[in-house]
Amino acid sequence: MEVLLPKAKLAITLATLTLRRVDRLVRDARYPNRSQAIEAAIDAQLDRLEHRRLIEEYAKLDPAEERAMAEESLAADLAERLEY
Repeated sequence: MEVLLPKAKLAITLATLTLRRVDRLVRDARYPNRSQAIEAAIDAQLDRLEHRRLIEEYAKLDPAEERAMAEESLAADLAERLEY
């Protein structure tokens, strides 16, 4: 089931070639109208940017430090369970 989110109107200026490409998607029945084609493109780009940001943040992590923190947490969990 698709969740319908509130929409807001927005005026944009696009290069003629870009608009032709959007119109081709609509004409080829990939999308019912320009708005949905443009919204899908923006959503896809935002998803890629957010994914890239997560990858960049992940690259900053120190694997040895992360492993040590995980092992410390597991040891604390085990000690807590052994008390029962």
